[in-house]
Formats: sequence, structure tokens, C-alpha cells
Amino acid sequence: MKAIALQQYGSADDLALIDLPTPKVGPAEVLVRVRAAAVNPVDWKLASGGLDGMMEVHFPLVPGWDVAGVVEQVGPDAPEFSVGDEVFGYVRKDWVQQGAYAELVTASVRMLAKKPRSLDWAQAAGVPLAGQTAYRSLKRVGVGAGDTVLIHNAAGGVGSFGVQLAIAFGARVIATASERNHEYLRSLGAEPVTYGDGLADRVRALAPDGVDAAVDFVGGDAVDVSLGLDVQPERVASIANPEADGKGGHWVWVRPDSAELADLARLIDDGKVNVHVDRTFPLAEAAQAWKLSQEGHVRGKVVLTV
Repeated sequence: MKAIALQQYGSADDLALIDLPTPKVGPAEVLVRVRAAAVNPVDWKLASGGLDGMMEVHFPLVPGWDVAGVVEQVGPDAPEFSVGDEVFGYVRKDWVQQGAYAELVTASVRMLAKKPRSLDWAQAAGVPLAGQTAYRSLKRVGVGAGDTVLIHNAAGGVGSFGVQLAIAFGARVIATASERNHEYLRSLGAEPVTYGDGLADRVRALAPDGVDAAVDFVGGDAVDVSLGLDVQPERVASIANPEADGKGGHWVWVRPDSAELADLARLIDDGKVNVHVDRTFPLAEAAQAWKLSQEGHVRGKVVLTV
């Protein structure tokens, strides 16, 4: 099979299209014929060695944790799926090597769900990691009906899901972003504010009684700004700042969960969550896709088509 891989830690310029053997299909696994694989910042951060102290990595390294495709083979004790099923999933395994930037990838049944019927392949691939990250963050801080929630970096891949999910859960959303993304956030149902100096005052102007919860999808001082708005620490979550744990909040690291993914698919097919793909690239142009992602100005998702 063809796959994008690195032979050692490196950058976008070290990605190469190579031939690799078809992955073996183990118990409770299926083999997926990849139709699309999303690019996430963690892909290029991991490939640079940035997570070496946390994760076991083997080479050649095929990046990519987000996949949408068709089940081609079913392993032993995997009754949840059949050959021909259209699926999507977050295929983060216990070690890092056999990722989704390939024609074929194996995945445990706990990582997959049936693809939302209303999405095309590129949109479906853009859901799992970002969508589940937003879903788990909001659930961790108990966002529900009647809450006012502050979402930092709301126009990005994770933030766009966070805004829509919080609204689907019945919350009012105040969303930070640059001014060029304010109209986009209004179209999702959020009330945008510009990030940077004076953010707390701008939030107070919109919510004089304060906010009930806050989720940080950017890092920096977002956790401290949130706590300064008198949010209860246990109702603050961050995906970018490990120090949130030590301040009484939650550092969220999403894990594969087929039930969460199936719930996301239901919300999408019910019309409560839309998926915006900023741009697609063919698999062979993964380096260009990474460089676009690294610029930090993507609205929605960047996806590789296979």
C-alpha cells in the first residue's frame, strides 16, 4: 500500500510517499480502506519529537489519527462491523506508527463508529479528534441547558465543534477569535469577542453576571483569564495547558470512544453540528497540508483525500 511516512523525527519537508506492507488485522480490529484522513496539529507536533516523552513511537512513522473509509476486512471477535461498512474514527493506538495517512489502516472497534450519512468523506474525516475533543471538554465541565460558556479559540477546528455542541447542549456561547472570524462565529450561533489584552472586560460586558464554564482550546493565559472571571475551577477545562489540573480544573486529552463518536454522528445527522472543511489535498501533498496547518489561520479542517 501507499503511505506518507517519516523515517525519523522531522518536519513537513521530511514526509515521503512510500510503499508499506498491508497492516495485519488483529482481534477486535478491522482493516479500513481510507477515503480521507484529517490533518491535526498533533500530527506535526508528534512528528517533530514533541511528544517523545509521552508516547511510544516507531519508524517508519505514518502520521494521522483521523480517518473515514470503508471496512475491507474484519478480524476475529469484531462483530460490530461488516465488510463494506462506511466508518469514521479516531485511530490513536497504544503506540504510534501505523496512522491514517495511508491507503489502508487497522483500527480497534472501540475507535470507530458508522460514518454520518449526511457527510462526505472529507467532512467525516474532519470530525473524530476535533469533535471528540470538544465533546469531552464540554462534558467534563458539565455544560448544559441555561449555562453561559466561554470558548477560547472558537473558530479553529476544535473550537468550531465546541461552539456548535455547546449550543446543542442548550448553552449560550461567548467565543474568542480574531475579528476576521467574528461573522463566522455568529453564523454558528455564538457571540464573538476579540482575544488579547482586555478580554476579561469584553466578556464581562456581554455577561455581567459572569460565565458558568470555560473551555480553552488555545493555551497561553486562557485558563488564568477564565479563572479571573470567577468561574468555579472545576468548570474550567483546557486541551493545551497541563497546569489546568493544578489550578483545580481539567487537562483534557481525548481518547478513542466509539459511543461518543456515535453520539457526534447522531448530532450531525440531526442537523445540530456542521463540519467545515477549509481545504483538501491529495495524499501525496501531505507536506503542503501540514504547512497550511502550521500557519495557524485555518478555519475548520484540513483533510487529505486518498
